[in-house]
Amino acid sequence: MAVKTLSDLLAEGVEGRGVLVRSDLNVPLDGGTITDPGRILASVPTLKALADAGAKVIVTAHLGRPKGGPEPEFSLAPVAAALSEALGRHVQLAGDVVGTDALARAEGLTDGDVLLLENIRFDPRETSKDDAERGKLAAALVELVGDDGAFVSDGFGVVHRKQASVYDVATLLPHYAGTLVAAEVKVLEQLTSSTDRPYAVV
Repeated sequence: MAVKTLSDLLAEGVEGRGVLVRSDLNVPLDGGTITDPGRILASVPTLKALADAGAKVIVTAHLGRPKGGPEPEFSLAPVAAALSEALGRHVQLAGDVVGTDALARAEGLTDGDVLLLENIRFDPRETSKDDAERGKLAAALVELVGDDGAFVSDGFGVVHRKQASVYDVATLLPHYAGTLVAAEVKVLEQLTSSTDRPYAVV
Protein backbone atom coordinates (compact mmCIF):
# COMPACT_ATOMS: atom_id res chain seq x y z
CA MET A 1 0.00 0.00 0.00
CA ALA A 2 1.77 3.14 -1.23
CA VAL A 3 1.09 6.07 1.06
CA LYS A 4 2.72 9.43 0.48
CA THR A 5 4.31 10.67 3.68
CA LEU A 6 5.48 13.86 5.30
CA SER A 7 8.96 13.14 3.94
CA ASP A 8 7.57 13.16 0.41
CA LEU A 9 5.87 16.49 1.01
CA LEU A 10 9.00 18.04 2.50
CA ALA A 11 10.99 16.80 -0.48
CA GLU A 12 8.49 18.48 -2.82
CA GLY A 13 8.90 21.71 -0.86
CA VAL A 14 6.58 23.52 1.54
CA GLU A 15 8.24 26.91 1.98
CA GLY A 16 5.59 29.60 1.64
CA ARG A 17 2.81 27.04 1.17
CA GLY A 18 -0.22 26.57 3.35
CA VAL A 19 -0.39 23.10 4.90
CA LEU A 20 -3.50 21.89 6.70
CA VAL A 21 -2.74 19.30 9.38
CA ARG A 22 -5.38 17.15 11.05
CA SER A 23 -3.95 16.37 14.47
CA ASP A 24 -5.32 14.39 17.40
CA LEU A 25 -5.22 16.87 20.27
CA ASN A 26 -8.14 15.39 22.21
CA VAL A 27 -6.41 15.56 25.58
CA PRO A 28 -8.04 15.01 28.99
CA LEU A 29 -8.91 18.18 30.90
CA ASP A 30 -9.69 18.83 34.53
CA GLY A 31 -11.21 22.26 34.99
CA GLY A 32 -9.33 23.60 31.99
CA THR A 33 -6.03 22.01 33.04
CA ILE A 34 -4.52 19.38 30.76
CA THR A 35 -3.89 16.25 32.82
CA ASP A 36 -2.04 14.28 30.13
CA PRO A 37 -0.27 16.16 27.30
CA GLY A 38 0.75 12.96 25.50
CA ARG A 39 -1.20 13.62 22.31
CA ILE A 40 0.08 17.18 22.11
CA LEU A 41 3.69 16.01 22.47
CA ALA A 42 3.11 13.29 19.87
CA SER A 43 1.91 15.89 17.36
CA VAL A 44 5.06 18.00 17.66
CA PRO A 45 7.40 16.19 15.22
CA THR A 46 5.10 16.68 12.22
CA LEU A 47 4.22 20.28 13.07
CA LYS A 48 7.82 21.22 13.84
CA ALA A 49 9.12 19.69 10.63
CA LEU A 50 6.61 21.66 8.56
CA ALA A 51 7.16 24.94 10.41
CA ASP A 52 10.95 24.58 10.28
CA ALA A 53 10.69 24.01 6.52
CA GLY A 54 8.82 27.30 6.11
CA ALA A 55 5.24 26.10 5.72
CA LYS A 56 2.28 28.16 6.88
CA VAL A 57 0.82 25.52 9.16
CA ILE A 58 -2.89 25.41 9.95
CA VAL A 59 -3.91 22.78 12.47
CA THR A 60 -7.37 21.39 12.90
CA ALA A 61 -8.41 19.15 15.78
CA HIS A 62 -11.30 18.31 18.06
CA LEU A 63 -11.71 18.21 21.82
CA GLY A 64 -14.47 16.32 23.56
CA ARG A 65 -17.97 16.01 22.15
CA PRO A 66 -19.62 19.42 21.86
CA LYS A 67 -23.26 19.26 20.81
CA GLY A 68 -23.13 20.91 17.38
CA GLY A 69 -21.90 24.35 18.41
CA PRO A 70 -19.33 26.27 20.47
CA GLU A 71 -19.07 25.25 24.13
CA PRO A 72 -16.45 27.11 26.22
CA GLU A 73 -15.41 24.01 28.15
CA PHE A 74 -14.30 22.38 24.89
CA SER A 75 -12.27 25.32 23.60
CA LEU A 76 -8.80 24.48 22.33
CA ALA A 77 -7.32 27.48 24.18
CA PRO A 78 -5.45 25.33 26.76
CA VAL A 79 -4.18 23.14 23.92
CA ALA A 80 -2.87 26.14 21.99
CA ALA A 81 -0.90 27.26 25.06
CA ALA A 82 0.54 23.79 25.67
CA LEU A 83 1.35 23.34 21.98
CA SER A 84 3.17 26.69 21.94
CA GLU A 85 5.34 25.53 24.82
CA ALA A 86 6.00 22.13 23.26
CA LEU A 87 6.89 23.60 19.86
CA GLY A 88 8.95 26.44 21.27
CA ARG A 89 7.06 28.93 19.09
CA HIS A 90 3.82 30.87 19.40
CA VAL A 91 0.72 29.04 18.21
CA GLN A 92 -2.16 31.34 17.36
CA LEU A 93 -5.69 30.20 18.19
CA ALA A 94 -8.46 31.27 15.82
CA GLY A 95 -11.66 32.36 17.51
CA ASP A 96 -13.69 30.21 15.13
CA VAL A 97 -13.37 27.23 12.81
CA VAL A 98 -13.58 28.68 9.30
CA GLY A 99 -15.12 32.08 10.03
CA THR A 100 -13.83 35.62 9.68
CA ASP A 101 -11.19 35.31 12.40
CA ALA A 102 -9.78 32.05 11.04
CA LEU A 103 -9.67 33.48 7.51
CA ALA A 104 -8.00 36.72 8.62
CA ARG A 105 -5.39 34.88 10.68
CA ALA A 106 -4.71 32.42 7.86
CA GLU A 107 -4.20 35.26 5.40
CA GLY A 108 -1.76 36.91 7.81
CA LEU A 109 0.47 33.86 8.30
CA THR A 110 4.12 34.11 7.36
CA ASP A 111 6.52 31.24 6.66
CA GLY A 112 6.95 29.04 9.72
CA ASP A 113 3.83 30.31 11.53
CA VAL A 114 1.42 27.89 13.20
CA LEU A 115 -2.32 28.55 13.51
CA LEU A 116 -4.67 26.30 15.47
CA LEU A 117 -8.31 26.53 14.45
CA GLU A 118 -10.92 26.40 17.18
CA ASN A 119 -12.48 22.99 17.93
CA ILE A 120 -13.53 21.57 14.55
CA ARG A 121 -16.58 19.94 16.14
CA PHE A 122 -17.96 23.38 16.97
CA ASP A 123 -19.05 23.26 13.32
CA PRO A 124 -21.81 20.63 12.98
CA ARG A 125 -20.83 19.98 9.36
CA GLU A 126 -17.70 18.19 10.57
CA THR A 127 -19.64 15.10 11.62
CA SER A 128 -22.65 15.49 9.30
CA LYS A 129 -23.93 12.38 7.53
CA ASP A 130 -24.68 14.63 4.53
CA ASP A 131 -21.81 14.47 2.04
CA ALA A 132 -22.64 17.91 0.66
CA GLU A 133 -22.58 19.55 4.10
CA ARG A 134 -19.22 17.99 4.98
CA GLY A 135 -17.96 19.00 1.54
CA LYS A 136 -18.80 22.65 2.21
CA LEU A 137 -16.77 22.64 5.42
CA ALA A 138 -13.90 20.86 3.69
CA ALA A 139 -13.93 23.48 0.92
CA ALA A 140 -13.79 26.25 3.54
CA LEU A 141 -10.79 24.55 5.18
CA VAL A 142 -9.07 24.32 1.81
CA GLU A 143 -9.67 28.04 1.27
CA LEU A 144 -7.59 28.73 4.38
CA VAL A 145 -4.47 27.10 2.91
CA GLY A 146 -4.90 28.26 -0.68
CA ASP A 147 -4.70 26.69 -4.11
CA ASP A 148 -1.15 25.36 -3.69
CA GLY A 149 -1.86 23.92 -0.26
CA ALA A 150 -1.47 20.38 1.00
CA PHE A 151 -3.12 18.19 3.63
CA VAL A 152 -1.30 16.11 6.22
CA SER A 153 -3.25 13.48 8.14
CA ASP A 154 -1.58 13.01 11.53
CA GLY A 155 -4.48 12.08 13.80
CA PHE A 156 -4.37 8.29 13.81
CA GLY A 157 -7.23 8.11 16.29
CA VAL A 158 -9.61 9.69 13.78
CA VAL A 159 -8.39 8.44 10.38
CA HIS A 160 -11.21 5.89 10.23
CA ARG A 161 -13.90 8.58 10.50
CA LYS A 162 -15.74 9.96 7.48
CA GLN A 163 -15.56 13.55 8.67
CA ALA A 164 -14.86 16.80 6.86
CA SER A 165 -11.42 17.46 8.36
CA VAL A 166 -10.35 13.83 7.99
CA TYR A 167 -11.90 12.39 4.84
CA ASP A 168 -13.34 15.16 2.69
CA VAL A 169 -10.32 17.51 2.69
CA ALA A 170 -8.20 14.61 1.43
CA THR A 171 -10.34 14.53 -1.70
CA LEU A 172 -9.62 18.21 -2.39
CA LEU A 173 -5.91 18.58 -1.61
CA PRO A 174 -2.74 16.56 -2.22
CA HIS A 175 -2.58 14.46 0.93
CA TYR A 176 0.16 12.88 2.98
CA ALA A 177 0.53 10.79 6.12
CA GLY A 178 2.14 12.57 9.05
CA THR A 179 4.74 10.89 11.23
CA LEU A 180 2.18 9.34 13.59
CA VAL A 181 -0.05 7.93 10.87
CA ALA A 182 2.91 6.73 8.78
CA ALA A 183 4.34 4.88 11.79
CA GLU A 184 1.01 3.17 12.47
CA VAL A 185 0.60 2.24 8.79
CA LYS A 186 4.07 0.67 8.85
CA VAL A 187 3.16 -1.43 11.88
CA LEU A 188 -0.11 -2.52 10.28
CA GLU A 189 1.69 -3.49 7.09
CA GLN A 190 4.17 -5.58 9.07
CA LEU A 191 1.39 -7.30 10.98
CA THR A 192 -0.68 -8.07 7.91
CA SER A 193 2.20 -9.20 5.69
CA SER A 194 4.02 -11.40 8.19
CA THR A 195 3.33 -15.13 8.23
CA ASP A 196 4.82 -15.44 11.69
CA ARG A 197 2.45 -15.87 14.56
CA PRO A 198 3.52 -13.89 17.64
CA TYR A 199 1.57 -16.16 19.97
CA ALA A 200 -0.23 -19.46 20.01
CA VAL A 201 -3.98 -19.61 20.44
CA VAL A 202 -4.95 -22.30 22.93
